[in-house]
Amino acid sequence: AVPRTRILATGGASHNRKILQVLSDVFNAPVFTIDTANSACLGSAYRAIHGLVAERNVSFADVVKLAPEPRLAVTPTPGAEEV
Repeated sequence: AVPRTRILATGGASHNRKILQVLSDVFNAPVFTIDTANSACLGSAYRAIHGLVAERNVSFADVVKLAPEPRLAVTPTPGAEEV
């Protein structure tokens, strides 16, 4: 089954696999990262562009369709949801 929730981690902590694993285990969801410098700023820029084109009924998905693909960093540890 494909999980419905996924986490996209950015910033300095996104380079720490142990922190990513804790996020994945706590939320029982896979964690993805983007290999782009200043990815948090990039996300803000996409939101700003979406705000500019929203009155033309352009979806956010259309705005970010050329964004870098996130890569899977970690998945939940089996049984972590029980803890």
